[in-house]
Amino acid sequence: GKARSGGEELLEVNGPKWIDVQEPDEATLVKLAERYGLHKLAIEDCMHLDQRPKLEEYPGHLFIVLQGFSCVDQSLTEVVMHEVHFFLGTDWLITVHEKAHHAIDLVHKRLDSDAAQTLGRGVDFVAYLLADAQVDLIFPVMDAFTNALDDLEDQIFETPSKKLMQRIFELKRTLVMVRKVMSPQRDVVGMLSRRGLAGVSEKTTLYFRDVYDHLVRIYEQIDTNRDLLGNAMDAWLSVMANRTNDITKQLTILASIFLPLSFIVGFFGQNFDVLGKPPFFIAMLTLMVLVPLGMVAW
Repeated sequence: GKARSGGEELLEVNGPKWIDVQEPDEATLVKLAERYGLHKLAIEDCMHLDQRPKLEEYPGHLFIVLQGFSCVDQSLTEVVMHEVHFFLGTDWLITVHEKAHHAIDLVHKRLDSDAAQTLGRGVDFVAYLLADAQVDLIFPVMDAFTNALDDLEDQIFETPSKKLMQRIFELKRTLVMVRKVMSPQRDVVGMLSRRGLAGVSEKTTLYFRDVYDHLVRIYEQIDTNRDLLGNAMDAWLSVMANRTNDITKQLTILASIFLPLSFIVGFFGQNFDVLGKPPFFIAMLTLMVLVPLGMVAW
């Protein structure tokens, strides 16, 4: 594992501390578990970083899993999840994650500039800063998602194509993934914003309440975008149906124009010299009347 600022020496420093472990290995986690009494079940979760957001209380510490996400490109088709595990004790905070995340870098820079005052407010306040940074980085992604939906709606009415339907399903898949993460995370932060939770001071719960409000806004934006995606799909189907109706109408007009011409050419193209006699001509006229009437009746 990669521990920031201090490594082995940090474990023996007195006072509040934050230990950040990136790319965790079993030896590092076992050493931290022995030093701080971390529960074995929580350590097992850290070895498999594919957990949903959750909050669990263990003797002497809280175990928290939060998720953030970022997009690799502007197409919003590839979402990178940033899962961070928190061990929150009385005067220590341990974070475990696989990938580097800009939210952790932001909090680390703040501690570098003002460590005494920030850590002086408690390690639970550092946990709040990390959660807040994770959530704040979601807003630009959601704004980009909304802009992509606006562009999609314009393209549907201007130049509808099958590629737009594929684009709708790509955005819908991304939105479903984000919604699946944000729903439990909102509940986790909601529990952190309530008073009486061990390890979180009453002052810090007020800050977690602000993070909870941000998550509610994000969740509402996700629901709004989901409705807009459904409307965009309906609009695409409606536009394509109207185009099909227009084509059918044009073909019907052409068929109506050529129908009497086909009748004239077909009728007078018969070889009356071969038929010759009036009975055959009368029989032909009779069939021409009875067959259409029979078809209409059928």
